[in-house]
Amino acid sequence: MSLQDFSGASSAPQPVKGPVFFERKELELILRLYGRKVASGDWRDYSIDTLGDAVAFSIFRRTSEAPLYRIEKRPALARKQGAFAVFNQSGMVLKRGRELGPVLAVLDKTKFDIV
Repeated sequence: MSLQDFSGASSAPQPVKGPVFFERKELELILRLYGRKVASGDWRDYSIDTLGDAVAFSIFRRTSEAPLYRIEKRPALARKQGAFAVFNQSGMVLKRGRELGPVLAVLDKTKFDIV
């Protein structure tokens, strides 16, 4: 019989090894939504920013403006809040989760349209 110390096993997030990027399937989901919104005339431009511990896909209505939405992936938060989050223009979190599909669903709804 052996004793093992698990006192700090789950309390601290694991450090990210290397740069963070979107995986191919994640990027495919994002670009599919982006393509639909470009075809409808809502969005026009995007950028992908790699930060030290995260990657962000920013969506613009016009190139010269601030981003309307920002889709972030932070693997360090995967166990706590979820690795994926959608932020609006003012920086407020619209949706956060562990899977990208349900998080992106908040942008696919038409409830944000101004009548």
